Amino acid sequence: MRICVPSAGPGGLDDLVGEHFGRVPTYTIYDTETGEVEILPNESEHMGGVGLPAEHLAQAGVDLVICSGLGRRAIDLLSQNGIEVVTGATGTVREAIEAWQSGRLSGAEACGRHMFHDR
Repeated sequence: MRICVPSAGPGGLDDLVGEHFGRVPTYTIYDTETGEVEILPNESEHMGGVGLPAEHLAQAGVDLVICSGLGRRAIDLLSQNGIEVVTGATGTVREAIEAWQSGRLSGAEACGRHMFHDR
């Protein structure tokens, strides 16, 4: 399984979980079978590139996104691309993955804190 955690930078598993799913500088991808870590720069239209984060993550073979929060539209787009979403992550990328693996994180709830989440 390939797990993606939006991250605050290129620090891999020891980097912090990014607060804004579509506007983070990087996505840290962890492969549960091989233990490999990949840092994917956010090159979506939110960061001046093209395409949406869900499209980029689907192309990278991501199965699950574990994040702090994201809007309803992002949840729907990820789901349409066959990617499961779990919200409520905090701390480092490693801690977020461990919280999900231990069953402390499950399900996705849309964040309503920021107006741009529904755009």
